Amino acid sequence: MKKIGIFTSGGDAPGMNAAVRAVVRTCLSNNLQPYGIYEGYKGLIAGDIYPLTSKDVSNIIQKGGTFLKSARCKEFHLPEGRQKAFENIQKHQLDGIVAIGGDGTFTGANIFNQEFNVPFIGIPGTIDNDLYGTDYTIGYDTALNTVIDAVDKIRDTANSHNRLFLVEVMGRDAGFIALRSGIAVGAEAILVPETPTYINELIAKLESGTKTHKQSMIVIVAEGDDAGGAYKIAEEVKQKCSNYDTRVTILGHIQRGGSPSALDRVLASHLGNAAVNALLEGKTNLMVGIVNKDVTYTSFDKAIKHHQTINMDLLKLAEVLSC
Repeated sequence: MKKIGIFTSGGDAPGMNAAVRAVVRTCLSNNLQPYGIYEGYKGLIAGDIYPLTSKDVSNIIQKGGTFLKSARCKEFHLPEGRQKAFENIQKHQLDGIVAIGGDGTFTGANIFNQEFNVPFIGIPGTIDNDLYGTDYTIGYDTALNTVIDAVDKIRDTANSHNRLFLVEVMGRDAGFIALRSGIAVGAEAILVPETPTYINELIAKLESGTKTHKQSMIVIVAEGDDAGGAYKIAEEVKQKCSNYDTRVTILGHIQRGGSPSALDRVLASHLGNAAVNALLEGKTNLMVGIVNKDVTYTSFDKAIKHHQTINMDLLKLAEVLSC
């Protein structure tokens, strides 16, 4: 191998820049030329591919987002689009590609590898932490801390006015952010997609808090919860529980931004280095991850289809601690 491309795709996650930096510098230390592919698969089709130097990735480890940019690309879903991408790979003589992203990114890489036999190694970069084959994904820890910081501030104003806040966090298909942040902020209830939500049970829990003279209530709601999201739940709660002034806060994309935590910076650096080493060892169509502190390799097929499962023991813990 002489030239390796790298791109970020899908939703941005804090720590992506740290991963790019690690890939670039590991390449250079092995006498390989790294190439940045801008805007993911869109840039691969458009030919936005440029050589990267050590200086290009200086002073980015602490920055959120991704300096290589990210974009959705419907054209890559078509055979004609993938053919253009392959022609650009040939034009720049790329011998392998490191793709940083989540489900969609790895699905595209898997199809592309099968069609054109271009070696791909994936790095899990998503705040949702829902990919099988790694204990943590890049960006998850930072997103958690962002939620915790925001909810701590919300708790202050909730206490001042005897308010109930329903705080909606990201997690369309997975409740990892909601569960861990909910425990960390001492939420009275945590609603996640993995378990059904019964409004009557939620109201009974809130009324129980009223009886113990709680000054405020915090309910963490994952956006994919089956009850329909924070606003819909709030309307039902208002009708049946008038003890508190009920408010809703949607944290939204604030969870994607911000300087990555130490954990995310180290994780991204570790995985970026491992991705290049995997390509040099002849590995392909694999996602690198960290399981029990060791580097692991999981096929794209498995990483995509077998999502990480939520820890039911933590759900039980949250229930006990919310009394």
